Amino acid sequence: MKEAKYFKKLPNNKVQCELCPHYCVLAPDEIGKCRGKKNIDGILYAINYGKTVTISLDPIEKKPLYHFYPGKMILSIGCNSCNFCCKFCQNYDISQFEVRTFSLSPKQLLDFCRKYNSDFVAFTYTEPITWFEYVLDASKFLKKNNIKTVMVTNGFINPKPLEALLPHIDAMNIDLKSMEDNFYQNLCGGRLEPVLKSIEIAAKSCHVEITNLIITNENDSKENIEKLVDFVAGINPNIPLHFSKYFPNYLMKNAPTPESSLYKALEIAKKKLNYVYLGNILADNNTRCPKCGSIIIKRGFHAQIFIKNGKCPQCDYKIYGKY
Repeated sequence: MKEAKYFKKLPNNKVQCELCPHYCVLAPDEIGKCRGKKNIDGILYAINYGKTVTISLDPIEKKPLYHFYPGKMILSIGCNSCNFCCKFCQNYDISQFEVRTFSLSPKQLLDFCRKYNSDFVAFTYTEPITWFEYVLDASKFLKKNNIKTVMVTNGFINPKPLEALLPHIDAMNIDLKSMEDNFYQNLCGGRLEPVLKSIEIAAKSCHVEITNLIITNENDSKENIEKLVDFVAGINPNIPLHFSKYFPNYLMKNAPTPESSLYKALEIAKKKLNYVYLGNILADNNTRCPKCGSIIIKRGFHAQIFIKNGKCPQCDYKIYGKY
């Protein structure tokens, strides 16, 4: 374990964590909501430091990242903690419950990258924000060794730690679950506004893509989709937006998302955003040039990239992303 970066001491040996907007106040021996922080004798410690629940090699498109080095393989690791308690979590077995982990130092992580010939690492599967101290150390170390890092995150973090982390992170996929605060409070145990703030801050510093899981009768209204699209477009209409199909999981028993709902969301989003994709269904997810409509990334079993020097080969239009 390692002493936490963001906390303040309180009377009676209590501490307050300042990493995320929960601001957990912990008496000695208490553990935070995320299960990754503990008060030990009046000092807050990251007790999950380097404790990894899984490691695998994935196509980078699975994160999902469609405009960040498409076609590459990325080494993916995750921690055994989360600062949300989403009732529909697809990885609830490792995000909500304690499971067996193994220690993985930044040097060992680099060794895995070399072994599997990957120049990319993703902190994913659960919530890397709750792994802050390890992600910060590992991303700094990996960057010095020419490894690019990705966070797949719910974005529920305070601005100060986020800004400390961003210089060492190359890309983020941020899950924007709804544009209604009630959704966050009732279904996730969080709040909307800090997530919106994180997206605004991150988009100024690194490559960002957004994912929205459309859940039947929860966040699938036309009004919610329009608000979400307007928010993303207001930051940058080039930010890729991924709408994903929901399936019943964990504590949520709503019916699976009808594909018609995803295509309606796609239709709404394409009016204001240049790159919109559908996930968890068979769909045409090729990337087309916003100017001339030519296919510039063809996605199948392997991604075929036709972009030349960051531009469409047909009309020379600059394409958002890293290639």
